[in-house]
Amino acid sequence: MRHFDLLIIGAGSGNSVIGPEHEDWDIAIAEHGSFGGTCLNVGCIPSKMFVYAAEIASLAAESERLGLSTSFGGADWLAVRDRIFGRIDPIAAGGLDYRMGLPNVTVLRDSARFTGLRRVAVGDEVVTASRIVVAAGARPAVPAIAGLADCGYHTSDTIMRIDALPERLVILGGGYIAAELGSVFGAFGSHVTFVLRGDTFLRREDDEIRRRFTEAYRGRFDVRFDTRVHSVRREGAEIVLRVEDSAGEHELRADELLVAAGRVPNGDRLDLDAAGIGADPDGYVVTDDQLRTTAENVWALGDVTNPVQLKHVANHEARVVRHNLTNADDPARVDHRFIPHAVFGNPQVAGVGLTERECRQRSLRYRSHVQPFAAAAYGWAMEDTESAVKVIADAETRRLLGAHIIGPQASTLIQQLVQGMHFDLTVEQMARGQYYIHPALPEVVEQALLEL
Repeated sequence: MRHFDLLIIGAGSGNSVIGPEHEDWDIAIAEHGSFGGTCLNVGCIPSKMFVYAAEIASLAAESERLGLSTSFGGADWLAVRDRIFGRIDPIAAGGLDYRMGLPNVTVLRDSARFTGLRRVAVGDEVVTASRIVVAAGARPAVPAIAGLADCGYHTSDTIMRIDALPERLVILGGGYIAAELGSVFGAFGSHVTFVLRGDTFLRREDDEIRRRFTEAYRGRFDVRFDTRVHSVRREGAEIVLRVEDSAGEHELRADELLVAAGRVPNGDRLDLDAAGIGADPDGYVVTDDQLRTTAENVWALGDVTNPVQLKHVANHEARVVRHNLTNADDPARVDHRFIPHAVFGNPQVAGVGLTERECRQRSLRYRSHVQPFAAAAYGWAMEDTESAVKVIADAETRRLLGAHIIGPQASTLIQQLVQGMHFDLTVEQMARGQYYIHPALPEVVEQALLEL
């Protein structure tokens, strides 16, 4: 039975745990899939490359209102797809080759599961390790719908690699994955139908933001709200969904079906109980602020531990674990106070901190303000009538409790507010303590803070 100083389960953010300080360690990485994990191979990187191309297509199709004679003549799906994965796949392969070429690293190319305390079966081999890092990630959730398993559906893991642009695409879900990929396929020319169980997209966003986003998508796509899917079947080249809404039961037909019903952590595939590693009721590995699990000398990071499932969170956690592996007397701790997020749909959405709904639930005394992009010079020049910044502050301390943006560059504009919250600035310090370039779009953030 081989023994290692360190075993890492998962080669996404877990791969970045290894540093020069571990050169004299005998290290193993267990990874059954592509190096780079979800983000590089099937998540944020390829999807944003598709999003960028879709944004160009949308700009070309919609520029007539600005007096420009541009148009969108259609997408060469295979050219778009192959350009994207022609860049990504070599990175994943290069990461694997690099790790396999290191004299102190062994790559175990199979699935891992615990069989005892710091004892892991990787495929048919059982290995032990003095230290283990669990970075096994998450996977798409698949709802229990009659016939779904046999109909040839896609998830975010597979939809970006299909061989042809579907004429009709049905998407189950209204979260960020559905919103982003639906916008991509719609921009490229597919007729996209969203099937939502509830009455709004992005249900975790602030109410003002999700209302605006839902109205934008309602105007661009076929959206079926408050709809249940009873069954799915395949009829030749078609996928047929039996659904029920306020009008009763009827059928939806599509060329492709994307299931975007959320993601679940992979802890249930690891036999955590055998190693004494605790998980919460939702299946996430339980860790403390040093990212230690309930088992001695076992740490965990990323999507397998954290329901926010964001790459920048996993990267932060990887840095904490990397430090703590060799600095037990001076451990680092995670800082999850101000985690920003973004949805790269059309329009973009970004947020940090509490929503107004959460402030009310906590009985906090707060003030909020919504500032339209059109109030700022650049937003006015864009003739933008839908985008806005919403800021929420504690009524007494004047510190931001939350910030939420919908519109162009939202994922960039939110960053200055994240920094202000991190450095404990008041609203007045954020608004008046620095210059905002005129007439750049960040002026709308300045105006929102001044109005607050």
